[in-house]
Amino acid sequence: MNVEEEVGRLRLEIERLGTVLPDGSTVVKFGILFNDDRCANLFEALVGTLRAAKKRKLLTYDGELLLQGVHDNVDIVLFKPVSN
Repeated sequence: MNVEEEVGRLRLEIERLGTVLPDGSTVVKFGILFNDDRCANLFEALVGTLRAAKKRKLLTYDGELLLQGVHDNVDIVLFKPVSN
């Protein structure tokens, strides 16, 4: 799977597990994403995929590197998709 495909799957998983905010963005805690069985099976390197999505400005979170346990309560905010 290439990076773009993996980032696309991450978007779907955040939408599945997260909560839609009034502005149309979706938020999920890192711990929920990290501990989800489906995500564990889909993403070999979840943190790397999150970093790739952040670099592409598809989502945001505080900090540079997220670690399981320490950063479980960090919000990952998936930006609302741009409509054409």
